[in-house]
Amino acid sequence: MKIGVVGLGNMGSVLAENLVHRGNEVIGHDVAGSAGLPAGAAFSPSLEDVARVAGVVVFSLPDGAACDAVARTIVALPDRQVTHIVDTSTIGVDAAISLAQVLKAAGVAYIDAPVSGGVAGARARTLAVMYAGPPSVCDEVEPVLAGLSDRRHHVGDQPGMGQALKLLNNFLSATALLATSEAIAFGRAAGLDMATMLEVVNVSSGQNSATADKFPNHVLTGTFAAGFANSLMAKDVRLYEEAVVARGTPDHLGNVTARVWQDFAGGQPNVDFTRIYQFLDRHFGPTRPL
Repeated sequence: MKIGVVGLGNMGSVLAENLVHRGNEVIGHDVAGSAGLPAGAAFSPSLEDVARVAGVVVFSLPDGAACDAVARTIVALPDRQVTHIVDTSTIGVDAAISLAQVLKAAGVAYIDAPVSGGVAGARARTLAVMYAGPPSVCDEVEPVLAGLSDRRHHVGDQPGMGQALKLLNNFLSATALLATSEAIAFGRAAGLDMATMLEVVNVSSGQNSATADKFPNHVLTGTFAAGFANSLMAKDVRLYEEAVVARGTPDHLGNVTARVWQDFAGGQPNVDFTRIYQFLDRHFGPTRPL
């Protein structure tokens, strides 16, 4: 299958590589150039040329505005071959609904398919692909979804439902990392060793994704290389907060979590999101050598 991949950043480049490894002919495009292009894929400097040869195009873009701009460029092309868009970006519920309507009016099917698990998960093919759309439409792109990851979940029949699940997932992830950072800062101030705290918490009731993965692999080691930017996490939590407010569901923690992530991203934009521990320890508590 000939597949276009638009967006060759940290995640998009690995998704493109996964598709190549499954025997697909992949044409990649990124406004920043071909640096993220995996071996075995072809690069097109022109988005229009991708749309002229690929029947399915995978989006891996930073936000809803970028997805909307790319989609409108594709549908404006009279000789496009594109029939389906598989959008792995995190753009928010309302943006996905709007984008699906724009594409449907032009005869292009939209599959809302955000992903979770990070770059490491993408490489290991354990990335969770939470896709939404009419079952018949999703079945038509099943080979593409299968090329992206071995873990795929059809979460609903309507675009936007995948986004809702991704946003609530990232809110939980962001809150766990924030809470763990505060807890570890407190423990260090009390004289506890970070490795000891993590060892005990991970066999106790406080264990979570931050104590099990982010802290031992990226904070304790000092590498801070999870591969996800704090600005993207701040955007995702903001989208979650906006969706919660719009639907009138409980919002006791969302506003607080969103504010801290916005402060972090505003002060240190586009650093690895695991560095929130340094941000909090420096601003809200005494620091000690690791």
